[in-house]
Amino acid sequence: MQRDYVNRAIEVSIHIGLLVLLVTACLLILRPFLPLIAWGIIIATAVYPLHLKLKRLVGGRNRLASVISTVLLLALVIVPLALLARSLVEGFQNLAALFKAGMPAIPPLPEHIQSWPIVGPYLQEFWGMASKNLSSLLRTFAPQMKSVIPDLLLASAGVGIAAIQWVLSILIAGELLANAAKASNFSRSLANQLFGERGAEFENLARSTVRSVTTGIIGVAFIQSFFAALGFAVARLPGAGLWALVFLVAALLQIGAVVLIPGAIYMFMVASTTKAALFLGWCVLVGLMDNVLKPLLLGRGVAVPMAVVFLGAIGGFVAMGAIGLFVGAILLSIGYKLAIAWLQGEPAPKPEAIDYPIPIRR
Repeated sequence: MQRDYVNRAIEVSIHIGLLVLLVTACLLILRPFLPLIAWGIIIATAVYPLHLKLKRLVGGRNRLASVISTVLLLALVIVPLALLARSLVEGFQNLAALFKAGMPAIPPLPEHIQSWPIVGPYLQEFWGMASKNLSSLLRTFAPQMKSVIPDLLLASAGVGIAAIQWVLSILIAGELLANAAKASNFSRSLANQLFGERGAEFENLARSTVRSVTTGIIGVAFIQSFFAALGFAVARLPGAGLWALVFLVAALLQIGAVVLIPGAIYMFMVASTTKAALFLGWCVLVGLMDNVLKPLLLGRGVAVPMAVVFLGAIGGFVAMGAIGLFVGAILLSIGYKLAIAWLQGEPAPKPEAIDYPIPIRR
């Protein structure tokens, strides 16, 4: 009898080992595509309510609605990148034309800047040198610029790779939207396997968290970036498109107001006091937008406090990059719900009581 137990244990160990090897091999094969698949799932989950509305507009044709949704999402990525590239190219062309014509590429500072305490004289001297003899200034800082150029090239290549990844992720999201019923069945089965009777609850929590982060953090960042870019364009800030891109990244990191400070200082140095004051007021308005929009959008529809979603999103972003906005918020929300259920001893809700937004075909 004891020998039978030993043989059975050895057999089970071999089966588990083979299963672990199979799972590891599959993950290694899919490893290059895991970020794309993860982003595709996140995008499809975030835009699914809009996809349903579009589906009703086209007479219930799900495949056509998924194609239109994919095209619109691709436009949201490609059009801003094309405008940014065009802005950069035009900026470099204008700079080259100024050099060729022998004109100063940097306008001189107003005279009142020199009267600023402490920094005024130094700033006037440095800016005057850049305005009158930019080539000499470039030669002075040539070693520092040479060390920065490789980093700039790597950053440019990173932007290009990120754009390609976004396009591929959107295509994956479009395919998931076209097969929403099958995707819903798979996610529900996976949640039930992981969490048992509470699988439906945690599946709904993950879905609502993704949509909350999309609207409350990414949506607010895009809204702020739009108004910031509008202010940059109206004020004719040099490289307005690049400023808007930098502001978008900073807004995702919740430090967008920091990017506005150099722009406001520049306007006070080169523009009239009235124009600079108006631009400063616009920057203050843009910087305070998230204080109004975030409480309205973040945590909306999620059965956990807004602070949990916010901390999970920002902490995940710092730890894992952009995808951590969603992964961190989902993990912290699930951990919070499990901790509350354990502390309070809540009975598990019946899966039938959860309202699923994705219909299941029988």
